[in-house]
Amino acid sequence: MSQIVLVVEDDPKMLQLLRLYLEREGFGVVTAGDGPAALEAADRTHPNLVILDLMLPRLDGYEVCRRLRATSDVPILMLTARVDEVDKLLGLQLGADDYVTKPFSPREVVARVRAILRRTGQPRRERILRHGDLEMDLDRHHATVGGREVHLTPIEFKLLETFLEAPQRAFTRDQLLAAIYPHHEAAVVDRTIDVHVGNLSAKLGDDPARPHYIATVRGVGYKVL
Repeated sequence: MSQIVLVVEDDPKMLQLLRLYLEREGFGVVTAGDGPAALEAADRTHPNLVILDLMLPRLDGYEVCRRLRATSDVPILMLTARVDEVDKLLGLQLGADDYVTKPFSPREVVARVRAILRRTGQPRRERILRHGDLEMDLDRHHATVGGREVHLTPIEFKLLETFLEAPQRAFTRDQLLAAIYPHHEAAVVDRTIDVHVGNLSAKLGDDPARPHYIATVRGVGYKVL
């Protein structure tokens, strides 16, 4: 069965161009032209990945991303005409996995889709990682803290896996970037890791002032306590 990509774009020509290139590569494609239609399509089709334009009518891409993340860990690739780092970081903070800045080549988008699906779809070893009250089932893609299930995006899950593979080791930002982007396919901004680690810490219930799970190591990066 082919993997399903939901393309959310209000420009009909761009929408059809992306559909054409994705279908040529063997993907099943579902489309939506505005925010509410995107949420309905995601709920109905359960796509393997969402390509999400930020500038949408009725409900913008940021809000669509936020609502998708409230109920799903589906990978999200943002399409943005905005070049400001703040705009890109906001999308990452809301749970997007990667972004492409317009204008772009449809081939680049397809390459990013394949890269994200490779990262998020690789089989994991059948074992459990534990550290304190953190527990991860790598095969089931399931994480708990104190017995409470934590819904993590694929990148957040990979970050936590990296930390728990080497408890108390201090990782540099470059090392963490290499862990979540192993082939360096994705263009990343300097603060990408800070955003993802911040999202992960918040989901674990950490207090930034007095962290219990993930701490900043000054001049180095981050480690699990």
